[in-house]
Amino acid sequence: MLIIGIAGGTGCGKTTVVNQIINELPDGEVGVISQDSYYKDLSHLTLEERRKTNFDHPQSIDFDLLESHLRLLKGGKAIKQPVYSFLECNRTEKTVLVQPTKVLIVEGILILTNAPLRKMMDIKIFVHADSDERLIRRLKRDVNERGWNLDETLEKYQAHIKPMHLQFIEPSKEYADIIIPNNKYNTVAVDIVRTIINEKLT
Repeated sequence: MLIIGIAGGTGCGKTTVVNQIINELPDGEVGVISQDSYYKDLSHLTLEERRKTNFDHPQSIDFDLLESHLRLLKGGKAIKQPVYSFLECNRTEKTVLVQPTKVLIVEGILILTNAPLRKMMDIKIFVHADSDERLIRRLKRDVNERGWNLDETLEKYQAHIKPMHLQFIEPSKEYADIIIPNNKYNTVAVDIVRTIINEKLT
């Protein structure tokens, strides 16, 4: 199994890059796991307390579970991936059965901050986008899709998102094998990654 890590700041366009990479690859041979599925269970907190949680700090992620799931998949075993609700700011009781694939893409803002996880990756990618562009994308997503109002999102950006990006996410760029500028569609970098994957598949 070829494991590819794709990181970058919030709203940088990781999902877009993932979709560009797998767009022309064979169905069923490339799997995708999102770091967002592995936020720690916060059932012991009220919704109001959960909404104040710093989800941009590495401690918010259950890296032990994510690492164990990757090892199981690499060993040819299926996993039950948690399902996360952004509206409830918590894991749900549901899981999704994920089968092993020849290529596995792991994407998330914090995945390159974790050393054991990095060691499991064959290719590490960092998607870079302008900070203003990322803020605009994050505002649109949180307000339109995740039930936050504009003031809440701006407050969260100033209190958590920007400081955590500067402290943890931006420095993790140094671990990347490939940095993809994503202010515009970057065909060359995406094609390089797709070529490496195709070589693995064949």
